Amino acid sequence: MTKFQPITIIKDFDRYLADQALTFEGIIIGGAALAILGVITRTTRDVDLMTSPIPPIILRHAKAFAKAYSLAENWLNDAPSSLERELPKDWRSKVQKIFEGNALTLWTLAREHLIISKLFAACDREADDFNDLLLMKPTVKEIDEARDWVSRLDGNPDWPAQVAALAQRLKEGLS
Repeated sequence: MTKFQPITIIKDFDRYLADQALTFEGIIIGGAALAILGVITRTTRDVDLMTSPIPPIILRHAKAFAKAYSLAENWLNDAPSSLERELPKDWRSKVQKIFEGNALTLWTLAREHLIISKLFAACDREADDFNDLLLMKPTVKEIDEARDWVSRLDGNPDWPAQVAALAQRLKEGLS
C-alpha cells in the first residue's frame, strides 16, 4: 500500500472528480483530517470518511483514481462511519470545513470530537493514534472529557481502566 500526503491526494482527487463532472461532500477524520489541518505531517494510507454510504459512483471513481495513483483500492473509505453513533449528539453542529475545491468539499469534526475519536482509536491500535494525540496537544480538561466519553463506549469490564491508563500516559507525555 502506498502512503501519501493527504492534501496532495485530496487536491488531485478534486481535479479528477471535476474532470468527471462529479461532486462529493464528506466528513473526514483520522490522520488525513489532522494532516489537512496541519496538526501532523505524517503520511497516511487512506482517507477515513464518516460519510456513509459513499455514493457508488464516487466509489467507482475513487477506485479508478487509486489505480492511476498506485493507491490501495479502499484509500477512500467509510470504515469509521459507526463512530457517528458513539459521538456526542451535537457533533454535527460543530463540524468544520477543511477543504473546498471545485468538486470536493470536506469537513471534519470539532477538536473535542477529534480528540474523542483519536483516543477511542488509540485504545485499540495505539501507535499512530497516540502520537497524533500528542501532536494535538490536548489540555488536561480535554483529555479528561475524552476519557469520560470513551470509557462508556465498550462493554468490556476492563475497558474503562484501559482508557484511563492511556489517558494518563497521554497527560504524562504532554508534561
